[in-house]
Amino acid sequence: MKRKNILLTSSLSACLLCVMVAQQAQAAIALDRTRVIFNGDQTSVSLNISNQNKQLPYLAQGWLEDDKGNKIQTPMTVLPPVQRIEPNKPSQIKIQALPQAAQLAQDRETLFYFNLREIPPKSDKANTLQIALQTRIKLFFRPAAIAVQKNSAPAQEQMTLSRQGDSFVVNNPTPYYVTIIDASNMKNGTGAKGFQPFMVAPKSSVPLTVSASSVGSAPVLTYINDYGGRPQLSFSCNGSSCKVVPDKTTS
Repeated sequence: MKRKNILLTSSLSACLLCVMVAQQAQAAIALDRTRVIFNGDQTSVSLNISNQNKQLPYLAQGWLEDDKGNKIQTPMTVLPPVQRIEPNKPSQIKIQALPQAAQLAQDRETLFYFNLREIPPKSDKANTLQIALQTRIKLFFRPAAIAVQKNSAPAQEQMTLSRQGDSFVVNNPTPYYVTIIDASNMKNGTGAKGFQPFMVAPKSSVPLTVSASSVGSAPVLTYINDYGGRPQLSFSCNGSSCKVVPDKTTS
């Protein structure tokens, strides 16, 4: 999922005004996707960006972070790190693999974060509030050995649930990261109250963030796929173990 941060620079001391303006802010620099899949057989990935402001040029600054949020320069880098984009004009930013990318795990995905910050032109007016938005999205390095085959069933259908009392544990035996954004007791049903989105790393397990009773005996989980879509996984339970009922439209 995409996350945006707001950076404020101002000589104004009215904090309430800052909050009100920030809530109404819209990004000038727009990104064409909500996640990046960097396949192991690629040397680079180009992202489309654009300046949505029709009057002012903006600087676009890009960088990468590891899964802990630390800025990194390897095994991939962003080119150019800073560029000027004219009003209402498109551009591109490239994520380039370095030789160190060959040292990443080859049996599972590796998680990074791509950051894009807009830098507005300096105002020549006194007491001006400037707002800069920052976009942060997930970047998954996917080795060639686990490339997704065309027309194959979604790997997420291999996921299982294990019931422990009034809790479910989500088991991900696949080599892919899976982001779960909703849970319900029926397909296309209302999401369970109090649910918090979470991500399950490859070959690992994470507790569901709501009680087992809130999703019933036939839980439905919604995840985000490679294209930003939101498919649902319907589970059938037998005792304390639940398996996905394959979707015939994607099998």
